[in-house]
Amino acid sequence: MTWPEVRDLDLDRTVALLPLGAVEAHGPHLPLSTDRIIAQAMVEDGARRLASDGLAPLMLPPVDYTAAGFAANFAGTVSIRPETATALLVDIAAAVAGWGIRFLALANAHLDPIHLGSIYAAIKEIRAHGELTVIFPDITRKPWALRLSDEFKSGACHAGQYEGSVILERRPDLVRDTIRRELSPNPKSLSTAIRQGLDSFEAAGGPDAYFGDPASATAVEGQATIGALGAILAEAVLQHVEI
Repeated sequence: MTWPEVRDLDLDRTVALLPLGAVEAHGPHLPLSTDRIIAQAMVEDGARRLASDGLAPLMLPPVDYTAAGFAANFAGTVSIRPETATALLVDIAAAVAGWGIRFLALANAHLDPIHLGSIYAAIKEIRAHGELTVIFPDITRKPWALRLSDEFKSGACHAGQYEGSVILERRPDLVRDTIRRELSPNPKSLSTAIRQGLDSFEAAGGPDAYFGDPASATAVEGQATIGALGAILAEAVLQHVEI
């Protein structure tokens, strides 16, 4: 879009959608940008649903950099301080509010607990200003988590069947498929590791930065997962926005 097109938006119908990803290791078979690809797919599907319901979704460019401490020891990972990630979200929200937009929905695909904490800290600060309604369907929590795959709910879902399926559907050219097909399942649960106070993929039992079953990923499952994520985003928005 051009700036005049943004200036002339129908503010009564506009909802800004912000994909939140990361740059971090996703096994030897998926790209470092996996979380951003998933978040953007969630936004694109959610935007389609919101448009069909009469809203005007505004898809913002994704945020790629954030705290990624669990993968910090793997080459290619870029992990920034959580307070930097929080400040970035607060500043983006201030800019969006300055355009006159009243609703900002966050579509997050990066599940590092420090990153999630930075999001909640940003939401608290943004809400304190009172200019913008922030909508955040946290897929690690109920009811949203219950609508995703069995692997996701197991917690063994980093670069496995759940994430790999979305990348196979969206960007199969970025998948090292020969490697993916040869990987053995890793059933270690990241969510359990987090509850135990562990703070790295290695400590959690993922020496190659993947959890779950990469070889079982399919584009068909990826399409279904994108639909589920898009529906979650759209429903969360519609809970806050009157049409």
